[in-house]
Order: sequence, then structure tokens, then C-alpha cells
Amino acid sequence: MTEEKNVVIYSTPTCHFCGLAKDFFKENGVTYREFNVASDTEKRAEMMQKSGGLAVPVITVDDEVIVGFDKEKLVELLGVGA
Repeated sequence: MTEEKNVVIYSTPTCHFCGLAKDFFKENGVTYREFNVASDTEKRAEMMQKSGGLAVPVITVDDEVIVGFDKEKLVELLGVGA
């Protein structure tokens, strides 16, 4: 069993790539926490501090920050199938 990673996604309800990332997590059994930065201003500020911008999704895997849905990077960081 691989070590459980702390996965967080900052997203908005209308973001296509956010949906793709969440589908990827579900398909690969990845547990994640989601924050809707369209309605949660505190989490939006937190996301901007981590990523330097407003682009979504912003995904954190432990201390790694990924801006956008970078499937290859997620596969590498999470050790899950493509």
C-alpha cells in the first residue's frame, strides 16, 4: 500500500480542467479535498498565494503545487496509473 498523499484541488464549478482532474482522482481512487474558490474568498486567497495567480485548477500534492491539470505530473507524484 502506498503512503496516502495530502491532495487538495482548488477549483470552480464551471472549470472543465477541474472536472477532468476530479475524474482522474476518482478513477484512480485518490482521496482529495476540494475548495470552490468561486465562493470561498479565503481559499481563493490561499490558492493565489500558492500559485501566484487565479488560474484553476490548482492542485497540491503534499508540498508540490501544480497549476492546471497536468496528468503526467499527477501520475508521477501519486504513483497511480495513467
